[in-house]
Amino acid sequence: MVDFQKMQGRLSEGLQRRATVVPLAFTVRDGGRDTVVALSPGAKPAFTLIASGETWEAFARTVPPVGYQSLVGMVRMGHLRIEGDMLAFGQHLLFLEQLFAGLRPDRPPEKAEPVGAPTIEPVVGRYLRLDFKGRPHRIYFEEAGPGDGRGIPLVCLHTAGADGRQYRALLNDAEITRRFRVLVFDLPWHGKSSPPPGFERERYQLTTDLYVDTVMAFCQALKLDKPVVMGCSIGGRAVLHLALRHGGYFRAAIGLQSATHADPGADTRLRDLGVLHRPDVHGQEAAAGTVACLIAPTSPRSDAWETLWHYMQGGPGIFLGDLHYYFAEGDLRNGLLDTLDTKKCPLHLLTGEYDLSATPQLTAELAKAVNATSFQVMEGLGHFPMSENPAQFRKYLLPVLERVAAGA
Repeated sequence: MVDFQKMQGRLSEGLQRRATVVPLAFTVRDGGRDTVVALSPGAKPAFTLIASGETWEAFARTVPPVGYQSLVGMVRMGHLRIEGDMLAFGQHLLFLEQLFAGLRPDRPPEKAEPVGAPTIEPVVGRYLRLDFKGRPHRIYFEEAGPGDGRGIPLVCLHTAGADGRQYRALLNDAEITRRFRVLVFDLPWHGKSSPPPGFERERYQLTTDLYVDTVMAFCQALKLDKPVVMGCSIGGRAVLHLALRHGGYFRAAIGLQSATHADPGADTRLRDLGVLHRPDVHGQEAAAGTVACLIAPTSPRSDAWETLWHYMQGGPGIFLGDLHYYFAEGDLRNGLLDTLDTKKCPLHLLTGEYDLSATPQLTAELAKAVNATSFQVMEGLGHFPMSENPAQFRKYLLPVLERVAAGA
């Protein structure tokens, strides 16, 4: 039987302060047993978390099974039900995930590798200025590897609401940058790329045309010859649209967490409430809370939290605008994939086993539908393989890059 009271004793000093400043109490129902967790004196329970004893025990394992790695993950999968004030639950998503993580046995402390002597990374950051869609843009990108025509261009697309920092390990991987010129740009409105002038009067919303045209404008501005394009999440969807519309231009496409559509999950109330962009919710903390369920529980803690930090730093409403493409406008269950030619543009698919959005099952269906050049499920990885666990990810990526370099 899970002891829910013990998690409060594991709160760090910073979380204890939040629990005091923001009055919060809730009830946990374990089968027929109710436990009230009052984090603030006098606070009345705002909601009830309801799951079976078996579900809570699966969640509390050192390495929980797929679908049990987080509260939001269990809600998505239908294992956990929320009754009461759903908005209050949404306001505290990331805090609750940290709190309930205290139910699990302590993992061995991770030893950070010392830097040693001060080192400058072999990564160069630049700004590309160009006119795009009739407006001036300033797009930030980073690159590493041979830039004199000897390296194969590898253009990397980040996930929704994040930025190019997700590929930090790839940019610093000498084995990869020996043969590939790795280029990572922040989409306009993201990271260090500026929104176009007049953005304050607009609502940001990503569409297929906008995404595809942005990638092509970047590649053509840099005069890239037969680049490889690799994208994750919305980027994993975009590589499909790029292969469909511009397959002859690309040497190959690599889809990380690619699927024809995203699985919305069993309970969509958090999305329906608009917790990602409303004045009574910290939208970026909510963004991190909603994607925390997509990270594998075995990922190094420092890498997992750096991945979430990228989400905590996004612009207001940007993650929500990207999800318009991911969940609605960019849905490829429309017959278009029938024309995707993987002989003209080889397509390699890699998907993490812990992804609850672009699940391995959805990617397997995609691979079969388009006769993908290769497809593999990555063990011990989730929705953000390149940033949540770079060492594990490179084991799967290197063989794919070998095939791409060999033209296979």
